[in-house]
Amino acid sequence: MLLEIKDGSVSFGDKVVLNHTDFFVRGTEKIAVVGRNGCGKTTLLRVLAGDLQLDTNEKNPESGLYTSRTLTIETLSQQVTEDGSLSVREYVASALPDFEEAFSPEHFAASVEFDRIYTGLGLKLEDKNKPLSAFSGGEQTKIALARLLLQQPDILLLDEPTNHLDEKTVLWLEEELRHYEKAVVMVSHDRYFLDRAADVVCELESGKITRYPGNYTHYRQERSASYARQLAAWERQQAEEKRLKDLIERFKHKPNKAAFARSRKKILDRMPRVEKPIEDRIHIHTGDIEPLTKPARWIFAGEDLEIGYGKALLKCTFRVPRGARWAVWGENGSGKTTLLRTLAGELPPVKGRLSVGNRVEIGYFDQQSAAITSELSVREWFLQHFPALTEKEVRQTLAEYLFRSNDLGRRVSDLSGGEKARLVLAKLLTERPNVLLLDEPTNHMDIPARETIESLLMSYTGTILLVSHDRYLVSRVANSLLLTEKGQEEILFYPFGYEHYTEHRLTADRARDNRRTMKEQAMIESLRAVPRGERGRLREISTESAYLEWKSERAAEDLQAAQEAWLKGLFSLSEDSEELFEKYTRACIRWDEATRE
Repeated sequence: MLLEIKDGSVSFGDKVVLNHTDFFVRGTEKIAVVGRNGCGKTTLLRVLAGDLQLDTNEKNPESGLYTSRTLTIETLSQQVTEDGSLSVREYVASALPDFEEAFSPEHFAASVEFDRIYTGLGLKLEDKNKPLSAFSGGEQTKIALARLLLQQPDILLLDEPTNHLDEKTVLWLEEELRHYEKAVVMVSHDRYFLDRAADVVCELESGKITRYPGNYTHYRQERSASYARQLAAWERQQAEEKRLKDLIERFKHKPNKAAFARSRKKILDRMPRVEKPIEDRIHIHTGDIEPLTKPARWIFAGEDLEIGYGKALLKCTFRVPRGARWAVWGENGSGKTTLLRTLAGELPPVKGRLSVGNRVEIGYFDQQSAAITSELSVREWFLQHFPALTEKEVRQTLAEYLFRSNDLGRRVSDLSGGEKARLVLAKLLTERPNVLLLDEPTNHMDIPARETIESLLMSYTGTILLVSHDRYLVSRVANSLLLTEKGQEEILFYPFGYEHYTEHRLTADRARDNRRTMKEQAMIESLRAVPRGERGRLREISTESAYLEWKSERAAEDLQAAQEAWLKGLFSLSEDSEELFEKYTRACIRWDEATRE
């Protein structure tokens, strides 16, 4: 045990933040501290860092903070140093035992390690001799983090370490922390970061800390199961308590039953008390959310499509099949929102042709959807859109989106941005379109709200195209990615989910092999849609298998010729496209039979 808090409390005036709770750090554990905003996570880090003392507990002399030995404990600070004239090298070297010799030949290994960390955090080696004052606040935080990782304290304390970091740098940091040879205690709202970097989760709720082994996803599963068990136990106790009280009240005034009533009273008095669990604010939706109508097989089809604002930002030829669950992934300014606006019909193509399938009904959530204003109450606003719903149905539906009874009378205009987004999404999903185009749907939402919306989207059985910076949301909702990159007009298709993408992102080789153009993906989707009569010979295959087989097929000369002829006819809307498709299918079948032999 490196460090332990026994029966620790922290109060600020009348407000109790930590309430006779326990906490410990062992070995090289990577601990995530989670909880509602204002619950005391930062306070706990300050106690661990020694910046804040625990309250004196006269009733328990054993309470306090204990360490197994003299420890080095360092915190990532948002302010690097008051002396902005120090160069990066001087600032980092000051964390090492021999300040003057830190970058001398005798300390060459430390210098090389610093260069690795420094560039891993997205900083340029040629800037090492610049003064700290020449860097932005975000860059200074990166420099402070580089210094801490080089220093390697026994316990590294991180409060929102992914702020100011781009995706590539966050992925690098996740790997770095997983292999960090000392202990880490971290606080972050980035659930995907916690999922990859933490192996223990400590939940801080009402001043108490509950420890869960495993990453963030495992914690959520255990937390939900624990809440369900506690609630069931409390409800059983309440039922038994009511039963005993009814018996006592019924028989206490009857002479021949008075002894029985007294014995029930003793049982009631001795019954172990089960506390009602704190309500889990996350609502996990069960059952499917089915669209009202079934659309055609192809939702969208773009032919030599150029999209943008007067000038082409992206170029693509593609098909979106019914049931696709795709996330559009890329840095800001790479065209993600532009693509969704074009598909939603709000932005005309610069060039080319975009067709929408039959019976396609689109529900579109853009980044302005949460800007709704109304003098109506939440209940009135929702009922205005669904007048056929009963009062009970309105309350039940809104409760699934975390609107409690006391929220229903609030003015819509008085809601926060996250609450307005939840209300709009409640309307959108209750309308049950068969296609959802979602642009940053969980912005401004806290973690319980995000996980509630995730649950609802995972239950939705229609087609989803999603833009979001929330990696955890993307990893749970989407099974394929559309990759947009600044300066690259063509959209790339990645046929697997975000988790698969990140596993190979650092090395990049496999990710680069698996990316392909949207036009190539349109061809693969058509391959998977071979008529039923042919499936006995050419099986219906998964996306990943289709990709692997497609790569082999493209290498065969006879099949390549059939592909080119069919694609040319398909995208030119040739009358012979069906005949060309049949020839292409037969070529696929012949190749499939040959390879299986």
